[in-house]
Amino acid sequence: MNAVRSVAIAGAGVAGLATGIQLARAGVRVDLFESTPELRTSGSGISLQGNALRVFDALGAWDDIRAAGFAFEGLNLRAPGPAAPVVAALPDVKTGGPDYPAAMGMPRADLARILFERARRAGVNVTFGAAVTGLRQTDAAVELARDGRVAGTYDLLVGADGIHSTVRDLIGITTGPQPNGMGIWRTFVSRPPEVERTELYYGGPVYIAGYTPTGPDSMYAFLVEKAQDRSQVTDEEATRIMLEESRAYGGPWETVRADLARGARAHYTWFTQHVVEAPWNRGRAVIIGDAAHSCPPTIAQGAAQGLEDALVLTELLTTRAAVDEALWEEFHARRIPRARAVVEASAQLAQWQIDGVADADAGGLIFGIAQRMAEPA
Repeated sequence: MNAVRSVAIAGAGVAGLATGIQLARAGVRVDLFESTPELRTSGSGISLQGNALRVFDALGAWDDIRAAGFAFEGLNLRAPGPAAPVVAALPDVKTGGPDYPAAMGMPRADLARILFERARRAGVNVTFGAAVTGLRQTDAAVELARDGRVAGTYDLLVGADGIHSTVRDLIGITTGPQPNGMGIWRTFVSRPPEVERTELYYGGPVYIAGYTPTGPDSMYAFLVEKAQDRSQVTDEEATRIMLEESRAYGGPWETVRADLARGARAHYTWFTQHVVEAPWNRGRAVIIGDAAHSCPPTIAQGAAQGLEDALVLTELLTTRAAVDEALWEEFHARRIPRARAVVEASAQLAQWQIDGVADADAGGLIFGIAQRMAEPA
C-alpha cells in the first residue's frame, strides 16, 4: 500500500537520494531534479554515526558503504603543542546498535557515488542541470516547474535541496540558516598510521582542531575558527592560511602540513543553525534534511538527521493509504523533536567554545544525545 504513485524530489544530496531509493524500491515513480550539472563529488570527508549506518542498511547500501569507509570506535582528545599528547580516550555510544560500528569516516565523493548508483538501480529518474523554479498545488497534486517550464505533475514534492533550499522559499517558509559565529577550514590529506579514530584538540589559536580517518590512506582534517569573510581568498592563500593556523598542533598535524605544502586544497565555510517548526510541509510539498534543519558539525549528526528524515517519510508514504493530516502529524512528531535536540546540542557545544566556558559538561551533553539517537527514529 502506497500513499503516492509519483514523487518529485529536488536535490541529489544524501537525503534526496535516500528518499528516492526507498520510494522507487516500493514501486513509486520518482523523478529527481538536481540543479548542478553533475553529481557533486567535491569536498573532503564526512563523519557518520551509527544511526546513519543503520539507515544505509535499510537502503541496501551498507555493504558498499562499509567497504568504502573507515570504521572506528571512540574518540581521542589531544593537547595542543609540539608533542600533542593524548589526554583522554573516550568511548562512543553505538547509536546504530550493536550491529554497526560506533562511527565511520569516508570521502564525500564515495558516499555520493554509492547512493547515486543505488538510486539508479532502484529506478530513480535523475536529471542534472534542472533547477526547480516554481510549483502550483491542488488538493490532490503538485505541478512542478523547472527552469521556467512545466516538468510534470506529482502526488508529492520533496524538497531535499540543501541549506539554501529553493523549495523552502517557494512554499513560503521563512525560517532559514543563521551563522553561529564559527568558520571551518577543511582539507583532504593522507592518513598517518597512528590515526585510527577521530581526534580533537581543544585550545590553541583556534576553537577546535581535528581530523577523522576516511580510508586506509586518507583522512580529512579541519580547523574551527572565529567566522571571517574568506570569500576573496584564492586557493593558494587558503592552503597557506590553513597551514599557518595549524602550526600550534603537533603529532599527526605534521603530516597534514606536509600535504598542504604539497598543494592539498583547503576549503572554508561558515557554521549555521536552524530548525523549521512544524509543519515542514505546505500541502503536497515538504522539506527535509538541511532544508529543514542545520547545525554545527560538533556532534557529527547532520547527515544522520537527513537520512532519518528520509527513512521516516518514506516509511509513512509506503505504508499509509493517503497523504493526509494523520500522516503529517506522525512525521512531525517523530522527526522535529529529534532534529531539534541535535541542533540545540550542537549549537550549545559551539557556543561554549565561543564563550570560553572551561567547565562545560560537553561529555555529558554528547553522551545524552548519543543515547537518544541510539533509539530508532
